Amino acid sequence: MFSPFVVLLAAIGIEVGSTVALPRTRGFHDLFWSVLVLGGYALSIWLLAVVVRHMSVSVAYAVWSGLGTAAIALVGVLAFGERVDALKVTALALIVVGVVVLNLHTAH
Repeated sequence: MFSPFVVLLAAIGIEVGSTVALPRTRGFHDLFWSVLVLGGYALSIWLLAVVVRHMSVSVAYAVWSGLGTAAIALVGVLAFGERVDALKVTALALIVVGVVVLNLHTAH
């Protein structure tokens, strides 16, 4: 069996991939991309539900939302040419630090 953290990272990766594909749905008018995005979101939520059977929902969701947000922001900058500035970098760093602190706190 995989560790809950590995499954959580897979769920985050699938959710991020689905979010990256979201613009290709053209407002859910493109059937292929719409099914792919909705299926990805459904698989990701199912994996999150599996994870919370083995770790607290507060930690799992904090990691899910924090790392997912940071990953999407990074993809936005690298793949979609979104601008990056000191405020965005600082805000994302605070999210990541918050996730790390929460994980360290619950580990003790």
